[in-house]
Amino acid sequence: MATVQVALWVVMVLVALAILFDFMNGFHDAANSIATVVSTGVLKPGHAVLFAAFFNLIAIFIFHLSVAATVGKGIAQPGVVDVHVVFGALVGAISWNLVTWYYGIPSSSSHALIGGIVGAVIAKTGTGGLVASGIWKTVAFIFVSPFLGFLLGSMMMVLVAWGFRRATPSRVDRWFRRLQLVSAGAYSLGHGGNDAQKTIGIIWMLLIATGYASAADASPPTWTIVSCYTAIALGTMFGGWRIVKTMGQKITKLKPVGGFCAETGGALTLFLATALGIPVSTTHTITGAIVGVGSAQRASAVRWGVAGNIVWAWIFTIPASAFVAAIAYWLSLQIF
Repeated sequence: MATVQVALWVVMVLVALAILFDFMNGFHDAANSIATVVSTGVLKPGHAVLFAAFFNLIAIFIFHLSVAATVGKGIAQPGVVDVHVVFGALVGAISWNLVTWYYGIPSSSSHALIGGIVGAVIAKTGTGGLVASGIWKTVAFIFVSPFLGFLLGSMMMVLVAWGFRRATPSRVDRWFRRLQLVSAGAYSLGHGGNDAQKTIGIIWMLLIATGYASAADASPPTWTIVSCYTAIALGTMFGGWRIVKTMGQKITKLKPVGGFCAETGGALTLFLATALGIPVSTTHTITGAIVGVGSAQRASAVRWGVAGNIVWAWIFTIPASAFVAAIAYWLSLQIF
């Protein structure tokens, strides 16, 4: 009986740590949802975060839990995950998020979490403890999601430019100030739908590993779903203003029409990935879409040096968070 009590206490601490990561995910990635709508002046920052948080939350009613299933059952082999692996994964992901938030670098909370799981699992059993198909699918979309965002964002920009070629600039601006509310809402919906599920997945993984849920269950407990969607929405409400500046102004200067095209291209990418159960980076996606919009106007409109620095952060996210997770795994063996 005493052992169960200790195990329950450990599980509760790790669930709280996962919810903290989810809150930080919303805080860190708020820029992905609101940077364009703030930088174009369509919404004030305070209104924008409330707007984005609302759509983060209602995503709970729209998307199937395919991404949660991938993270919960498709990254590590059954039987490998334990409290030490989960602790290492969360510490690795949170540490990388804090570093990149401090320096205003739009890195991926999603890939930080995946990197954390990978690092902790390798520390325990080596690469044999990983599910290769889940890892490769996630790694592939490091490249696919920004490329798809770039492609859709630039195509949207070209189509809009052609469709409104005879309209006056003031009329275009007036129309797209309204339409950007729709595109920003859609992107925030995709952000909540994909990102909240990653934390649901790791809590589900923990509950299965500790016997508080069954691997045969079709979905995680309802309380995990509600808690994670609420946490990411609250995180978005508090916002990450350092990253908003990078995303909204430093990569390229956006007008409402450009913001609409970037958000629409990014939202379509997120909807597709979530439907396929692939945990993608909302940061990668919107960055690719913003670059696509800028380059559709002219190549010089994009500050390629800033974009290049962001790409380096993408490359280092998984190995950096994996390294910290491996250290945290070994430390947890002394704690729990």
